[in-house]
Amino acid sequence: MRAVTITEFGATPAVVAIPAPEPGPGQVLIKLAAAGMNPMDRTFASGARTPPLPATFPMVLGADGAGVVEKLGEGASRYSVGDNLFGQLLITPLGSAGTYAEYVAVAEDAHLARVPSGVDLVVAASLPTAGATGLALVDVFEPLSEKEVLIIGAGGGVGSFVTQFALNAGGRVVANVRSSLDERRMEGYGVAETINREAVELPDAVRREHPDGIDVLIDLVNDGAAFAELASLAKPEGTAVSTRYAADEEGLRAKGIAGINFNLAAQMSSELLERVAEAVADARILVPPIRRISLEEAPAAFNSARPASGKTVIVMSAP
Repeated sequence: MRAVTITEFGATPAVVAIPAPEPGPGQVLIKLAAAGMNPMDRTFASGARTPPLPATFPMVLGADGAGVVEKLGEGASRYSVGDNLFGQLLITPLGSAGTYAEYVAVAEDAHLARVPSGVDLVVAASLPTAGATGLALVDVFEPLSEKEVLIIGAGGGVGSFVTQFALNAGGRVVANVRSSLDERRMEGYGVAETINREAVELPDAVRREHPDGIDVLIDLVNDGAAFAELASLAKPEGTAVSTRYAADEEGLRAKGIAGINFNLAAQMSSELLERVAEAVADARILVPPIRRISLEEAPAAFNSARPASGKTVIVMSAP
C-alpha cells in the first residue's frame, strides 16, 4: 500500500510502498478514504516536539482518518465489514496505526466511531482532533450561558468547532481571526463580535470593548509571553485556557485567574467522537472549509505554510 512515512524525526516525509497490514485478534482492518492533517502531525514529523508516545520507524504519519471496515480480526465483533468509521488513532507505538495510508489495522476499542448517514468520509476525516477538541473544551466550561468567550484562532480547524459549540452552549463569543473571509464565516455562525488581528491590535480592541475583562479566554495559537499577555484579558475569577501548554497555572492562580493547559488525550473517547459527528449530521455544527489534497501531495504540504483557516484533508484517490 501507499503511505506517507518518515525514517526518523526531522526526516523529509515521503510517499512509499509498504506492506498492507492484516488485522490481528480484536482488530479491524480499515480501508481509509481520507486522513485529516493536524498541526501535531507536522510537529511530530519535524521533531520540534517529542511525541508523548513511543514511536516506531518508518513512521506512518497521521492520526485522524475515515474509511470502511474491510476485514475483521479474530474475535472482533464491535463493528461489521462495510461499516463506515472515523477516529483518532494515536496508538502506541506512534506510527504503527498512522492514517496517511491506504489501510490501517487497529483495535476495535480504539477511539473510533461510526460515521452517521449523510456525512461524507472526507468530512468525517476532518472531525476527530479538531471537532473533539472543540466540543471537549466547551464541556469544561458549560454552562456558558451569558458568559463572554474570547477565542484566539477562531478561523482554524479547532477554532471553527469550538466557536460553534460555544455558541450552541449559550456563550457570547468574541472571535479572533486573521482574514475578512473568516470574519464573514464567523458572522454566518452567529458570532456577534469578530476581531481581525490583521486590522487591529487584539489586546487594545478587547480592553476597549470589554473593560471589565473576559469570562473565558481560549487561546489555540500562542506560546509563552504572547499567551501571558492575552491571559491578562480574563477578568478576576475568569479562566484562561491554552491548547499549546503555555499557561502558567500557578502564576495565573495568584492573579485570581484559573489557568488551564488543555489536554485532549484525557477527554478523547468514542462517545465524544459520536457527539461531534451527530452535531455535524444534524447541521448544528457547520464543518469549516476543507482543502482536499492527494496522498502524493501530502509531503509538500509539510513544507508549505499551514493554512490559517479550516482543515486540510488527504483523499486517498485523486481529489
